[in-house]
Amino acid sequence: MPDFSPFIPAHIRKLAEGSQSKPLKQSQRSNKPIALNLNENPFGPSPLALQEMQKVLIETHRYPEIHATSLTGTIAEFHGVQPDRILVTAGATELLCIVARVLLGPGLNAITSERSFIVYKLATQVTEGKLVEIPTRDNGYDLGAIAGAIDENTRIIFISNPNNPTGTLLTAAEMDWFIERLPEHVLLVLDEAYGDYATDFARQRGVEYSHAFDYIRADRNVILLKTFSKTHGLAGLRIGYGIGPARLISAFAQVRSVFSLSSLALAGAIAALRDENHIGQAVANNSEQSELLTSKLSELGVSVLRTWANFVFCELNEDAAAFADRLLSRGVLVQPLRMWGAPNAVRISIGTPEQNARLIEAIRGLVRGAAKP
Repeated sequence: MPDFSPFIPAHIRKLAEGSQSKPLKQSQRSNKPIALNLNENPFGPSPLALQEMQKVLIETHRYPEIHATSLTGTIAEFHGVQPDRILVTAGATELLCIVARVLLGPGLNAITSERSFIVYKLATQVTEGKLVEIPTRDNGYDLGAIAGAIDENTRIIFISNPNNPTGTLLTAAEMDWFIERLPEHVLLVLDEAYGDYATDFARQRGVEYSHAFDYIRADRNVILLKTFSKTHGLAGLRIGYGIGPARLISAFAQVRSVFSLSSLALAGAIAALRDENHIGQAVANNSEQSELLTSKLSELGVSVLRTWANFVFCELNEDAAAFADRLLSRGVLVQPLRMWGAPNAVRISIGTPEQNARLIEAIRGLVRGAAKP
């Protein structure tokens, strides 16, 4: 059989040879454990979304809207922006990949922080560009160091706010400071996937969270990322969107895959966007349970960062993968963070009160087992 590999671009061969893109651990058991590893809505999908998806099931032999016109219009009205500033994609992940493919190439770079959303790295790796990862400051983004790392070859800054997986926050004032130092040749991709949770925490804690829409109205080089995978509970449908300057959105739209958005996803998202009861339930539960979970974990000797999202970042005194495997044997799935450069840390999604109680009991059992001679 002939070897076709010489015809594959070198940067793609490098990925395949190094097996760098590994799937996140999912359970294949028939008796599934509690899944607290991927930051999903523990209450499931929006009921309004389910109703609308049922209505379009009979039409699934038809192709969906190519340009997602109906959903784009609904999002535009919801946020008070023009439709030409919005691009709907198959999850925020697709949009990240589009931005990287359009703006990066040989000799060009993107900048982000260590211990941030892993898709920034994956999106960059499938281009011929380079990703520069700046060391964290207090487990979050060091904006001063990132600003200092920008050069004439920088095209993208990826910032997750709140950050995934550490759950840390950049305030509106901190982001304002950074925006004023952003050169004209650099695009800021501001990922607010966990924005609903952060907005609620900021209100409670007396912090100003985000001026993202001010940047958009001022036509700055900013793309704001939103998703239906968190409070809306539609992670399995793969649907998200970006809001930014029309001049950039139109360029990115040319690269989006045709028919990448299913008719079910489009119908569900339109309904879920305005499902205030479902979003409110997720946010309220998260607020209450994050405090309880942090307290209980701390009592068990687990070091927990204060979160602004729907998960907690936990530092352990042992290998996180081994800890996660032992916890899985007790029926709870969490995410070890070696791939993020944190081999002794896990990320734990905040579940329902019942799920969190089972998590605490499982960890308590591990602690008791470790204490036995």
